[in-house]
Amino acid sequence: MKGFKKVSWIGFGIFTALVLSLSLPVWAEEAAAPPAPAGAPAVAADAAPGAPAAPAAPPKVDTGDTAWLLASSALVLLMTPGLALFYGGMVRTKNTLSTMMQSFILICLISVQWVLWGYSLSFGPDKGGLIGGLEWLGLNGVGLEPNPDYGATVPHQAFMIFQAMFAIITPALITGAFAERMKFSAFFVFSLLWATLVYDPLAHWVWGVGGWMRNMGALDFAGGTVVHISSGVSALAAALYMGKRVGYGKDPMPPHNLPTVVLGAGILWFGWFGFNAGSAVASGSLATSAFVVTNTAAAMAALTWMFIEWAHKGKPTVLGAVSGAVAGLVAITPASGFVGPLPSLLIGIGGGAVCYFGAMILKNMIGYDDSLDAFGVHGLGGTFGALATGLFASKAINSAGADGLFFGNPKQLTIQAITVVATWAFSFVMTMILLKLVDATIGLRVSKEAEIAGLDISEHDNSAYPEFAVSMVSTSAEMSVSYAAPKPKSSEKSAEKVLR
Repeated sequence: MKGFKKVSWIGFGIFTALVLSLSLPVWAEEAAAPPAPAGAPAVAADAAPGAPAAPAAPPKVDTGDTAWLLASSALVLLMTPGLALFYGGMVRTKNTLSTMMQSFILICLISVQWVLWGYSLSFGPDKGGLIGGLEWLGLNGVGLEPNPDYGATVPHQAFMIFQAMFAIITPALITGAFAERMKFSAFFVFSLLWATLVYDPLAHWVWGVGGWMRNMGALDFAGGTVVHISSGVSALAAALYMGKRVGYGKDPMPPHNLPTVVLGAGILWFGWFGFNAGSAVASGSLATSAFVVTNTAAAMAALTWMFIEWAHKGKPTVLGAVSGAVAGLVAITPASGFVGPLPSLLIGIGGGAVCYFGAMILKNMIGYDDSLDAFGVHGLGGTFGALATGLFASKAINSAGADGLFFGNPKQLTIQAITVVATWAFSFVMTMILLKLVDATIGLRVSKEAEIAGLDISEHDNSAYPEFAVSMVSTSAEMSVSYAAPKPKSSEKSAEKVLR
């Protein structure tokens, strides 16, 4: 065992050193090279000094950019069913469908919310840097002509539907924290409130024209703060507020179907290309760069998690490898449009290591029950990625961005840190308030008996595995007795009464 650990650490150290040695010369070249603004118009040599500028051409739809953005929208939509498979395989058998149901229903719920008022609150005309106005309610004024503020070459509705997919998956990520114990009615109400009062304001702060974080210069290419920090920190709040599952820490609660988890992770990885590369809102060099670094960081983080787990626990696991890949995808998200391939390797290493610590060590140290490690992966991974953007961002990659600390601009790291702290505070406090509100009105948690029986049956009257339904009900009855009366002799007598 010690030999395996030693080999794992040595191998990981050599690999990391190799990445560092290759990265440093390239950073130096990028720092020395002047930024080349993408798409800058050429200046005519014979232009007369002081000649009046030609009127700007009206925005025109580019079919290639539009096709890429619509395809990216479909890719991002696919991520939510992928998340349903990923989460559904990680819970126990008796909670498979209830977990998957939450992700699926959010596609429906947030799609409607986004059209009616969500998009207007997120991207509508600015109101004091805090929220979008109500001018675009029901997509009034959001038509098929481009809006230069958000996409000069694509229909405004194309940008709108692309952003809708981000709004859908973000609350779905939170469900991993309260899996196996929240009532479906409470989940429905909480998700609608959270999307409106947490996600929409944050989206406006970071991405909306006039948003205070955008005006400050915060960099978040594809949602490290808006999507991952907000959902991850909210997941922590939910786990702390709701408490642990019945039997947590006493009974084993391993994933019931790892092949489903792997399939879900693969779909997430596939869809993430639309998530990050699609955020360029155009097909071209920036989308290509984001695509490359997304894949690179995910692969590096998966290897990092595997090596650390191998050294820490003696064996690399399938769940660890796929969790590492997702951690890398999360970490690269805010930086994907601002960094090159070699920095993305380091972001992958850092993301894999930070998220391993959060999911495998920090959770046990603090003792909270984040069922599917939504905080450990998305909260901490998004935080690391947002700060790493302040280190590695380069205008040589994206002239519309900013240089980070390693390219001579320490101010950017400060801006990123302010953004992270504000997002943490807002997400945590607002989520706690919403949880308290829902709990006080309709109640958050299912009964102990319903939790023991499983939410598939108790909440939805379905079973993912009908052939095991009878044995599951029988086992649940026995478990409920054991929690009510832990003494062996009394448990046997009570079980007979329950089963009758």
